[in-house]
Amino acid sequence: MYPMNEHKAKANPKLSTESYKGVRDFFPADMAVEKHIFDIWRSVSEKYGYEEYNASVLEPADLYRAKSGEEIINQQTYTFIDRGDREVTLRPEMTPTVARMVAARKRELVYPLRWYSIPNLFRYENPQRGRLREFWQYNMDIFGVSSLAAEIECIQIAYDITRKLGLTDTDFEIRIHNRKVMNYIGRDIFGLDEVKANALLKAIDRKNKMPKEVFVTAISEVLGDETKTAKLLTILNSKNFEEFTSNLPQTTEEHEGISEIKAVLAGLEELGITNAVFDQTLTRGSDYYTGIVFEIFDKNPENRRSVAGGGRYDDLLDLFGGDKVSAVGFGMGDVIASDLMDTYGSLPPASTPADIMIIVVGEQNTNYALAIAKKLREQTVLGINSPRISVDISGRKIGDQIKAADKRGVPHIIVIGDEETKNGILKIKTLVSGVETSLSL
Repeated sequence: MYPMNEHKAKANPKLSTESYKGVRDFFPADMAVEKHIFDIWRSVSEKYGYEEYNASVLEPADLYRAKSGEEIINQQTYTFIDRGDREVTLRPEMTPTVARMVAARKRELVYPLRWYSIPNLFRYENPQRGRLREFWQYNMDIFGVSSLAAEIECIQIAYDITRKLGLTDTDFEIRIHNRKVMNYIGRDIFGLDEVKANALLKAIDRKNKMPKEVFVTAISEVLGDETKTAKLLTILNSKNFEEFTSNLPQTTEEHEGISEIKAVLAGLEELGITNAVFDQTLTRGSDYYTGIVFEIFDKNPENRRSVAGGGRYDDLLDLFGGDKVSAVGFGMGDVIASDLMDTYGSLPPASTPADIMIIVVGEQNTNYALAIAKKLREQTVLGINSPRISVDISGRKIGDQIKAADKRGVPHIIVIGDEETKNGILKIKTLVSGVETSLSL
C-alpha cells in the first residue's frame, strides 16, 4: 500500500503550469507583438495583390513523404495513426498543402495565382533561438509564371517585409543561387546519381553549420575521391560570382542556371534592391526546389542567420498528375520575425486594452455607465474615431480603479457616480497631464 500522503498525491495530482516543451503561451502583450507581425505580412502581401488562403493542420503523411523527404517524416514531424487507421501528420510546412490545393482545382483557377497564408506549423526538433516546435509562418506563392519575373516579385516582397520589420539594407543581404547549377555540378561535373547528388546538396546546405573538417569528411564520403573533393572545395570557396563561374568547366554556352542568377540580380538592382548577392553554398534544404533559390540573411552578430527563404518549385504539382504548373514562393517564421524586431529595437509599443476607462462609483450607476460606453463607442472623442471604451465593473474603490487603469496604460478616464448619472454632465480626464475636458454627448 501507498503511504496516505503519497496516495492522496496520486489521487489528486497537481497539474503543472508549464506549457508543452517548444510551444508558447500568448499573453495579451505577446499577442500584440504577434498581431503586429501578422499585420505586416498581410499588408505587404495585399499591396502586391495577393489573396489569403488556409487549410487544416492535418494532412496525410504521404504528402510529406513524397517530396519533403523521409527525414522530415521520421525525425521532425508529429505523425500518428488515427482511429480510421490512417497515417496523419500535423503539417510541418505549407508548400505541399498549397500544391495539393492548386492541383485539386487546377483547371478552375485563373492564373497567375497570387496566394499567401499564415499557417500554424509543427516540427519535432530541439527548441532554440528562432526555432520552436510550434510556430506560425508566413507563406507566399505565385503559380503559373514561368519567367523570372516571379522570382523577382517574390524576392521584392521578402525585401519589403524585412524592411517593415525594422532592418535597413546594410543590416541584411539577399543570398541567391540556383538549383540547376548545383544539379549541374553534382551530376555533370562529378557524375553522381540522383541519390548521391541529393546527399551532396544536403551536405553543402549544412556547410556553415559544421566544422570545416567535418564538412570535408561529409563531401568526401559522397564523392569518394580526394581529387574530386579538392575540386569541389575550390568551387565552393570561390570569392565571387566571376571566380565561381571560372572554376566550372568551360562550355560553348553559358549554363542556363548562371544566366538566371545574373538576370535576377540585374532585375532586383533595377528595382533599387542592391543588397542581393550570389552565394555558391546556398542550396535550401527542401527537395522540391528546381531553379532559383534565395534567403534573407541577417548580418547582425546577435542574430546571424537565415530569416526567410524560398525559391522555384516547378515540379511539385506533378505529384498530383495533370498539366505542369510553375511555382515560386518563400516563407518566414513568426519566432524569427519577433527576434529580428527585438534585435533591431522595432518591437511595437506596449498595447493598452482601451482608449478610455469608465470608472463606476456605486453599483447603482453601472447600467448608466454601460449605456454611456455604448454611445461613446459610436462617437469621435478627443479626436479618436470609434474609441475603445472599457467599463470597470469591479466595484472597487475609485482610487483602486484609477490605479488599475493607469497600470494598464489606459490614457483617459471618465468617472461616473450619482451626480453624473443625475445631471448627465461628464468630464474626461487625461491621466498623464491631469487635464479634464467636458464631454458633450
